[in-house]
Amino acid sequence: MLILEVFALVGSSGTGKSHRAAVVANNLGAQVIIDDGLLIYQNRIIAGSSAKSQPTKIGAIKAALFMNDQKAEEIIRELKNIVPEKLLLLGTSQGMVERIAQRLELPSPTKIIMIDEIASEKEIRKARFHRNKHSKHVIPAPAMEVERSLPGTLVDPLRVFLRKRKKSGKKDWAEKSVIRPTRTFNGKLIIADSAIYAIVNLATKQVKEITDSGRIKVLVEEDGAVLVDISPVISYGNQLHIVARKTQKHIKETVENMTGLQVRKINIRIKNLSFSKKPEPTGD
Repeated sequence: MLILEVFALVGSSGTGKSHRAAVVANNLGAQVIIDDGLLIYQNRIIAGSSAKSQPTKIGAIKAALFMNDQKAEEIIRELKNIVPEKLLLLGTSQGMVERIAQRLELPSPTKIIMIDEIASEKEIRKARFHRNKHSKHVIPAPAMEVERSLPGTLVDPLRVFLRKRKKSGKKDWAEKSVIRPTRTFNGKLIIADSAIYAIVNLATKQVKEITDSGRIKVLVEEDGAVLVDISPVISYGNQLHIVARKTQKHIKETVENMTGLQVRKINIRIKNLSFSKKPEPTGD
């Protein structure tokens, strides 16, 4: 178990916890925020997978609770590298933050702050309105970090004032981002495996060194992450490892930009090469 002081900010969904997380963490001296499946350190997303990127409500709950052992171990490993003195956990109930702490091998929170202790009833109503009416969620991390982790969901970057530094007199600011998750666009959004297959097929054919996309297999996991297996045919004379890396990069960027889903893995198996016929020599 990591030896550090853990605080918790608790409130029901849509009451503005993430909106106030940076200020609360700053006031408590907490270097790390854990919110909706993400580990945020020094205004950067260090590890985890956002619950807000999940295509289903059940998937979002599982991500927020770190039910995936691999994700939980990733967070634990990063915390051991960072070795923070204080940490802020966000959750919808005391039971939830206790469960998250247990999953991440953290001590139980020494102090639990309820959202109505730091936000007025009017502010909470306003936060709920923006959540319900406009499907807007907040992630306490800069827009660049959010675009990298959740492509296609960013609505607006924001800055929040923390305090004025005593020595320099300059103001401290933290960045945060407003997003609209794919599952909350006026109803449910489902992207079929066949649609992702078509995107992968198109992206593969756009790589000039590939003559045939070959066999393609697409799997969308329960948390919304995409796995791709592909066996393309590459024209003879190219460096296979370079073409493979180029193809992986292009497929990942194309799928994420077109669907908003996260591509977790692209396996490329080169099983064949194409040999173009040389032109026949012409006579004098």
